Amino acid sequence: MPKPENPLLKQIVEQLVNLCRSMDAIEISNDRVLKSIPLDNRASARNLLHYVALRQYDIRELQVQLDSLGLSSLGHCESSVMDSLQKELELLRFLPEVVVPAQHSSADTLSHRTGQELVVRNCERLLGDRNCTEDCTIMVTMPLEAADNDVLIKELLQAGMTIARINCAHDDEEVWLRMIRQVRQAVASTGRPCQIAMDLAGPKLRTGPIQPGPPVLRCKPRLDSLGRLLATARILLSPHLGPAAPITGVDAVVPITSDSWNRLNTGDYLEGIDASGRHRKLRVERRSAEGVWVTTSQNCHFTPGLQLAAKLRSSRESDRRQAKQIVLTIGYIPELEGGLLLHKGDLLSVIAKPELGRPADNGGEGRLPHHAIISCTLAEVFADINCGDRIFFDDGKIAGVIISVEPAELLVQITMAKHQGSRLRADKGINLPDSQLSIPALTSRDITNLEFIVQHADILNFSFVHSNADLQALHDELVRLDHADLSVILKIETKQAFDNLPSLLLAAMRSPAPLGVMIARGDLAIECGWERLAEIQEEILRLCEAAHIPCIWATQVLEELAHSGMPTRAEITDAAMGARAEGVMLNKGPNITAAVRMLHDIVMRMQSHQNKNRATFRRLELAAQHRRHASTG
Repeated sequence: MPKPENPLLKQIVEQLVNLCRSMDAIEISNDRVLKSIPLDNRASARNLLHYVALRQYDIRELQVQLDSLGLSSLGHCESSVMDSLQKELELLRFLPEVVVPAQHSSADTLSHRTGQELVVRNCERLLGDRNCTEDCTIMVTMPLEAADNDVLIKELLQAGMTIARINCAHDDEEVWLRMIRQVRQAVASTGRPCQIAMDLAGPKLRTGPIQPGPPVLRCKPRLDSLGRLLATARILLSPHLGPAAPITGVDAVVPITSDSWNRLNTGDYLEGIDASGRHRKLRVERRSAEGVWVTTSQNCHFTPGLQLAAKLRSSRESDRRQAKQIVLTIGYIPELEGGLLLHKGDLLSVIAKPELGRPADNGGEGRLPHHAIISCTLAEVFADINCGDRIFFDDGKIAGVIISVEPAELLVQITMAKHQGSRLRADKGINLPDSQLSIPALTSRDITNLEFIVQHADILNFSFVHSNADLQALHDELVRLDHADLSVILKIETKQAFDNLPSLLLAAMRSPAPLGVMIARGDLAIECGWERLAEIQEEILRLCEAAHIPCIWATQVLEELAHSGMPTRAEITDAAMGARAEGVMLNKGPNITAAVRMLHDIVMRMQSHQNKNRATFRRLELAAQHRRHASTG
């Protein structure tokens, strides 16, 4: 007599069957989309749709139940979703306590093995034919010095760089060409493979120019926490035209126009009223061909035209009369970079008119009060913005909410800034995560640059892509230029792009060209919220694996190491997490070679522990040591 059905097993089977039916349904509803995709990519597109169907449901309880039976919890099914569920049902069919209905098994159902092979194939097509267990992909942003420094490129190649990235938002074709030639020559001389990736600038929304500050040069001594003098300020008063280049051991180089400086001697003094209106005294340490070297224990603010009178050490009458003729006049000092100091609660007008931004003014002396004003690039976005939308400036350092929208002006109330105020400067990024911006990702400048890029680049990084129309516009341009086969990496850096990612991947698969995705975590964190970044980058990695598309982990990887030479513990862990992607991107910095070398070491070590989001168990020396100690104890 057959055993009665187990209610728990019956429930598990019903859930698995319903999930399979959901996958069939989404495949049918997207039949036209699938037919528009070349056969080489169609299986991957179907699997992506199956994964989207699966992730429409919360199956956490089902995963626990499957795990308790010793079955797969579906936690690693991305590359072959339908096959994973059907194998679960096949195994359950062996249990007498449950009846598993017959499942329609299509001949083109993607097997687990085939799904893994597609991931490897697409990775090799985009990033080069390298064994993932023996090497890794590291993309490095080229600094300006790479245009002329062949030693730097060779060092980067030897350290592990496999893709040289050139950002077309900076420099020009002449500089880019020099960089490319340096990379090609270094590849030929070292035998190390390296591709060229070039980023389209895209429609980056930035702050406009700001009214400059006063021409002033500040210099101050070093004090301890109690305000006691630790070291005097060292200043070079230079007779050479314009401000001199910085000199080691000097706090400031101040230009002077007077000729009487060469009559000063060690121990003499210079006195005057500086820009702050306070009396200042400087002691002459020595005189040289560069000018007069002086020290002071006071804060000094130098401005053009300020005069310093000499007070000679000698007490002779003739010397005192001579001292009256020694007056040094401060020469040209550039204006300070303009900036708007913003506090929480302040109002800021973002205007379309291209005029200089200016700080808030409380009025007085016939002036009307006004809040701070700044212009922006791409004023056409104003039409897509609504009251209540959030706005972020300077990589999220300043946040606000839009309280009024006019055709040529947005009124913003600042909701986040430092307690002492945050300074907003020109050419800083603006993010509008709540606004559905309709501006195209491909600008007229990008279209011009494409003609250069298709001739020299192996990979095109498509910035600020957020819609299928953007992909079609790029494809049309590449067809026009007879380079429709150029490899393309989609940079996911806006909330719109993240929300539309499955649709973007399906649209991009219509092209037979190699395809990849970059998780551009800088803007993405601002757009989606810092607290969601870990979750979002995980979702992107899994979606890309379901589509069998290689993924690049980018932005602020080992950034502290690249800039200061010393990594933080947090960024070491972050770099290790990035090893789950097919490639990692580093930005430029004075210690970039050391950062590449460390990243290569981290990724190679982690690849023996982790394959995508699956843990792998290599032999652990820790375990071997424990066994040896236990046997001898």
